[in-house]
Order: sequence, then structure tokens, then C-alpha cells
Amino acid sequence: MVRGKIQMKRIENAASRQVTFSKRRTGLLKKAFELSILCDAEVAVIIFSQRGRLAEFSSHDMQSTIDRYRRQANGMHTPGIDTQQPKHESTDLAKRIELLQISQRKLLGQSLSTCSLEELQDIGNQLERSLSNIRIRKAQLCMERLEQLKAKERLLLEENAKLQEKSGARPWPQSSQQKEAPMSSKQSINNSEVRTELIIGLPEMPYS
Repeated sequence: MVRGKIQMKRIENAASRQVTFSKRRTGLLKKAFELSILCDAEVAVIIFSQRGRLAEFSSHDMQSTIDRYRRQANGMHTPGIDTQQPKHESTDLAKRIELLQISQRKLLGQSLSTCSLEELQDIGNQLERSLSNIRIRKAQLCMERLEQLKAKERLLLEENAKLQEKSGARPWPQSSQQKEAPMSSKQSINNSEVRTELIIGLPEMPYS
């Protein structure tokens, strides 16, 4: 029985379209495998179904093959100058910045309405780890500051001791009570002299 020629147009029947897709996908991946083995070629095939399911084959690492294709394609458009690479890098950078901004808003408690329970749990765990790291770093800085103050105190005490040794001063200043003690002694001597002058000579007898 001779098969009729298949018209190259979309198959309207969903069941027939799915069956045809499965058969031809398998055949295409098989042909890609045979080509890589028989001809020692670097082959990569990526297929997305109508429902978004991925089917792929790569004789080497898929990402390295894609990167090689991009370099080769850019070299074909502009020999010697890769003008498309900065565009790809800027696009990737913009996507990464957008993802970081979304993550930052979620960490700040914003845009949480679309988050699932697992995402909220992950955000909570991340915040707890961040707080733990902050506390550890804060304690470390406090200990370093305390050690610096102790070292400064020891240095000041050593300088003070050297200055006192040079000037011949006492190690510790006198208290106010000690300063007032000599004055009290001098004052007591003066008082005793006054009393001595008062009792010199015979007392005067009253006249009868």
C-alpha cells in the first residue's frame, strides 16, 4: 500500500496531532543520536510541545553547545567583532536585577500576596539566618571595641606612671581631707599659743 503525501499544514484533530508529535519527536531524537555517533558530530536538539513539555538531546553538554552556537552565530553576523554579546549580557543583567528587586521587596514584607506557604517559609528562614549573622557580627564588633578600650586604658596608665615617675609626684593624688589635715594642725598650734599667753602671770585679785 502506497502512503499518500502528507500535506504540510497543522493537524486539526488534537488526538492525531499528539500522536504525530510523539512519533516524530522520537524519530528526530533518534536521528540526532545516530548523527552524533556515526559522524562524530556535536548535536543538540531542543523540543517544546504544545503544552510546554521539554524534550532534548545533546551529544555533549547542552549549555556548552548553546554557548558555542551563540558565539558562532554572532561571528557569522559580524566577523571579528561580537556586537551581540553585550546585548545578551545586558539582557541577562537586567533579568537578574529584576529578580533581585523582587526578592528584596519580599524580604521587606512587600508583594507577599502571590507567595505560597513554602515561599513564605523560605523567606522566614532567610530572615532568621540574616538576623543570626547580624547578631554574631555585632557581638564580634563589641568585643573588638572592648579590647581596643582596654588597650587604650593600659597605655594611658603606663603614660601616667611615667609622668609621675619623672615629676616625683605621688602615685595617687591626696584627698581633700588629707590636704586639710596640716591646716588643722597649724590652727591647733596657734590656739595653744593663745591659750599659753592668756595664762602667763598671776591672776589679778579683786579689791575688797
